[in-house]
Amino acid sequence: MSVPSALIVPLLTFVLLDGFIQGSVVSLLPVIRDALHTSTGQAMWITAAQFLSAAVCVPAFGRLGDLHGHRLMLRVALVTITVGSVLCAVAPTLEVFLAGRVLLGPLDSLLPLSVGLVRDRLDTAGSRRAVSLLAAALILGATTGTASAGPLASVTGGGRTVLWNLAALAVLCLALALTPRIAATGQRANGRMDWRGAILLGLGLTLLLGAVSQGTTRGWLSPLVLGGLLLAPMVLALWVAVSLRSSEPLIDVRAMASRSIAPAFGCGFAVGVVVLGSQSVTVAFLDAVPEETGYGFGLPHWQIGLWIAVPALVSFATAGVSAAVGRRLGYRTMLALAFLLLAAGFLLKIVGYAVLPLWYAGHMVSDAGVGLAISGLPTIISEGSPRDRGAASTAVYYNLKTAGGSITGAAAAAVFNGLLQESTHQPSLTAYLLLWGACGVVALASAALIHLAPPKQGVAEQPLREPMRSPGVG
Repeated sequence: MSVPSALIVPLLTFVLLDGFIQGSVVSLLPVIRDALHTSTGQAMWITAAQFLSAAVCVPAFGRLGDLHGHRLMLRVALVTITVGSVLCAVAPTLEVFLAGRVLLGPLDSLLPLSVGLVRDRLDTAGSRRAVSLLAAALILGATTGTASAGPLASVTGGGRTVLWNLAALAVLCLALALTPRIAATGQRANGRMDWRGAILLGLGLTLLLGAVSQGTTRGWLSPLVLGGLLLAPMVLALWVAVSLRSSEPLIDVRAMASRSIAPAFGCGFAVGVVVLGSQSVTVAFLDAVPEETGYGFGLPHWQIGLWIAVPALVSFATAGVSAAVGRRLGYRTMLALAFLLLAAGFLLKIVGYAVLPLWYAGHMVSDAGVGLAISGLPTIISEGSPRDRGAASTAVYYNLKTAGGSITGAAAAAVFNGLLQESTHQPSLTAYLLLWGACGVVALASAALIHLAPPKQGVAEQPLREPMRSPGVG
């Protein structure tokens, strides 16, 4: 069935904004660091601040959307995002810039809230198609932001112009959200917000991500990092205990831990490991000069963005057709295929590390799997969760993906620092091969996990043959 444009076009715009801001800021980190006259170590807080804020905001906004309406919380999120974007654009110091980044925490809730809204307003076939389009939009936004931010900053003489452009986009999205084009949520959850659970979950994730993000700069045995790593599992364990005793928990832990849906959450973490965690490794390998290190391809900086953008467009394309593939194969089979493509891509990178066309073919194959995985997992999770907790469950998936990427990024930094060439003090080839091999093993394990997990009746594990119902879009 076709997806009603009155509903999906604004949501696609919001998710594009999410990807565009995230991709742009990552590309601008060196420019922002120099503009704020700060060090590389301090500039690491620019990405960490938003991750930590998202750890608190995403599950809370998801559950509040289920309770009070996804359209309302989309508007609240966009108000906060707009204020944060403007604050980053005018920030004279790192402290003010970090405050703006904290206000951007709800950025990561735009996709879960959009998934919750389309699941409420559309039939099963329509919501699956809409989720695939939303995932494709997120990839396209991140790719466009990553590829365009650096050149735009060079042409305009600095990153301020790009930051002001991001703020202008946020204002336009807020204006669109305030129009009546977006239908309100028809069926809202009963109950109340579990603020105690939200605080515990947010605190546990903040301790974990904060410690991981600072481990390489402060040292893994520093009191701050070690304390965070020790306290995080205790706080998260307390959150699980409190949730199990609560009649209206933020997240239904029992449903989340069921044999049918838990593998999908585990695969969400794995997606973060193999996708987000390997991005910096890919850039470093393309940048490495073979005459100096004995490996790499020594590409100019302006070319690296283009070389990364093309496989990302492959992800965009496969995400866009994932609903059709899932309808034909079944979503669990499609996800198993996605992780097998990821594993095959890493194998090609290992085999072809010295031959750019072969290495690049591996990158393309991996990104084909990325598109299928990123678009298919939210469907499995939202349909496998109670209907009144679709946005909250998708938000947990989003946080798990971020956690996987953060932990792998820190692990990659530790491997790079531990396996250095004596002559150049650059990471050895073994470090790259080890990381690609580990990512390939994680992908293979995820393929087995999602394929062997017992399906839940009514979830998107089989090809769709159910009769269509009216989308009911107002």
